[in-house]
Amino acid sequence: MRFLFWKALVGSEALDVLHHGHNFASLHRTVRNWTVIEKQMPLEVTDRVCDAVNRACIWYPKHVLCLQRSAVTTCLLRSCGVPAQMVLGAQKLPFKAHAWVEVAGRAINERIEVQSIYGVWERG
Repeated sequence: MRFLFWKALVGSEALDVLHHGHNFASLHRTVRNWTVIEKQMPLEVTDRVCDAVNRACIWYPKHVLCLQRSAVTTCLLRSCGVPAQMVLGAQKLPFKAHAWVEVAGRAINERIEVQSIYGVWERG
């Protein structure tokens, strides 16, 4: 569990250092190209990764936005062999954009109603 926490914390920092937070195209390309490794992991790996990311967000010195959080979660899950997708969506009125992670079509580490509130722009 500690190892996942540190990976989540370092991943958040890497996104800042590489300025991915200011360059959406670069962040999007990084996440889209992150491969799912072929590895047998315990069934609860998704919960463990989500818990590690939540803890890392608490300790991260800056406010972590949904895009950064979703990118880190997606890459960590794929590194654990879980075929996660980062989803980008928007709400029309009032306009709001949001990013979240889905595994097998189910939103994880997110409000249950996120898929009904936001229309999907892209899954990647």
